Order: sequence, then C-alpha cells, then structure tokens
Amino acid sequence: MKILVWQWGRRGAGPLVAVAMARELAVLDGVETVLSLSTGAELLGLPDAPENVLPMRTYAGRAGLVRRVLETPWTMNRLVRQIRALAPDVALCAMPAALDLVMAAALRRAGVPYAVVVHDARGHPGDHVPMQMTLQRWLTRGASTVFALSGHVAGQLRRSGLRKGQRLAVATLPPFVFGAVPPLAGAHGGKLRVLGFGRLLPYKGLDLLADALERLQGLPQAEGKVEVRVVGSGPRSAALRRLEDISIVSVENRWVPEAEIGALLGWADVLVLSHLEASQSGVAAAAVAARRWVVATRVGGITEQLRHEKMAVLCSPDGTSIAQALAGLVGRPPPLDGGVVAGWAGSAKVVVAGLQAAVRG
Repeated sequence: MKILVWQWGRRGAGPLVAVAMARELAVLDGVETVLSLSTGAELLGLPDAPENVLPMRTYAGRAGLVRRVLETPWTMNRLVRQIRALAPDVALCAMPAALDLVMAAALRRAGVPYAVVVHDARGHPGDHVPMQMTLQRWLTRGASTVFALSGHVAGQLRRSGLRKGQRLAVATLPPFVFGAVPPLAGAHGGKLRVLGFGRLLPYKGLDLLADALERLQGLPQAEGKVEVRVVGSGPRSAALRRLEDISIVSVENRWVPEAEIGALLGWADVLVLSHLEASQSGVAAAAVAARRWVVATRVGGITEQLRHEKMAVLCSPDGTSIAQALAGLVGRPPPLDGGVVAGWAGSAKVVVAGLQAAVRG
C-alpha cells in the first residue's frame, strides 16, 4: 500500500508529526510512504531533512494566503496531475492546515481516498486562528477515516457527530526525537533544571505555573536547589509578568527554531506542563523521547498519554500540587529504564488498518 502523507504547515509540530508518521509507517511490511510538505517547512533546512516528494508552495501572512486562494484553479490542476503520477492508494493528513481543502479536492478528482489525523477536536482558549476548527470540520467530513490521538479527543469527535459510515480510530502521538538522546536528567550535578516550553497561551496554565513556582521557591527541600526557564512564544500577559518577577525563573518569549530544540531539552531535567486543558502534548512526547522527567496536570488527554511513563509525575491542576511534584524531584535520580522511549509501532498498525479500510471502502 502506497500512502501519501501530507502536512502543509511551515513551523511547529505539524511537519514533525508528518515526517515521524511517514517514517514509522514505512517500516511496516507492504507499506510505502511519500511526503508532501510546504516548501517553507522549517525542518527542510535540517541536516536529516526528508525527501519532499510533492512540495507545496504555501504562504506567509494573510496577503500570501489570499494569493494562494486566488491561484487555486491552477494549483488544483497541477496537484491532480502530480497525485495521479505518484499513484498513491490512500492519503493521510498528518495535521490539518489552512490549504488542506485544496488537497482534499485534488484527491477526490484523482480518485484517491484520504484520512485525517485530528489532534484537537475543539479550539484551545487563547488560540485564535481564524476559521481553524471550521476548516478542520469541512476537511474531516470528506475523510473516509478519522484518527484521534487520544481517547479524550475521540470522545469529543463522537459527540460532535461523524457522517454515516465514517470510521473513527484512536492512535497515539509519536515521540519527537531531536538529535541524539542527551545524558540522563541530573547528570550535570547542579540545581534541578525545570523547563516550561511551548506556546505561551492561556490554556497552558501560566497562572498555575506562576502559583506553583512562587510556592516552590519557598519550600525548604527546594530552596536554592532549583532553576527554571520558561521558553516559548506568546502574547504579553499578566501571568508572564508574574513569572518574570520570580527570582528562580527566567522567561524567554521567543520562537524556538527546530534546530535548537534538542539542546533546550538536553538542558532540562524536568519539563513542567501546567495545562488547564489539553488534547495531548507534543512537549510531553518530546520529553519522553529525551528521557526527561515530566510533571503534568491530570487534564484532558495528557493523563492517558503519560500514565505508563516511569518518568512522568501527574498532579492536580493547582499550584500547590505542581510545586510539591517538582520539589519531590530534587535530588531524585531517574530510573535506569526511563519508560516508553521507542517508536509507536502499535499506533502505526492502527493507522495502517484504518487506511486499508479506507482503500477497501
């Protein structure tokens, strides 16, 4: 079975997920994968960049999006020709993006069924991407199979309604491996290094994190033994200002290029996820792959994602619980067997079974 995996985002988790999925699916017997990425995908500049078999010129900014929409008739004809030349049995959208309806229409004209991986069934508070969920709903309506990356998201999709005959399957988020696996957490021999990493948006619980770190610096077992970095991009907020005022915390409000992520994870001993709600977490997947401790709130799909990980500490979504969980890791050596660091072979089999059903359908 030949699978065309596409994801037309330029930065962030989308292209990474597409590449990880394509590589893991291709390991299975009888499966061949080809990739379609944005020509502007940041990861294409990395040393181990994958082959972009079907490149798509996307856009930067609203004016660029308008131009791409106006070019749709020409883009569509070209895509149909390229898809027919590649002759895939099925296509898989690894993470929805703005121009996916163009690909969906081209696939229909080429007679190729497609499936969609849904990371979030609903928009996150503070994550204001115009029409994001509406476009995703239109895209998934045309899909033969929909994959949710957690049971939590699958439940939301069922409640929102699937069209008659549409298949829904639950997969898992693949681990994000950034370069070589770093030395074990704590190997540097200094203070416990705590990292809050990712988009600095309200649903990440930045107020909770500020509460936790204010408490943490006053706990006897943690006094003088913890340093914290909060790194990511987001709007200026009262929560960020609170974090900047905490003596053990440094805040770096910036976009982190993919080439820097491995070193950032390697610096940390523990990743803290103070989410108020979540579908699942790419940061958690990256932390697990890097053999880092993870302190995470018991919300949404994070619980099921981390429940079997030996280096995960789940706590209540309040500042006291997060502070106590972090303090409990001061001086604590990691287990020799950190947990499920290897790939997601079981989930890849779920995806292939769903795609085979789409082809048969």
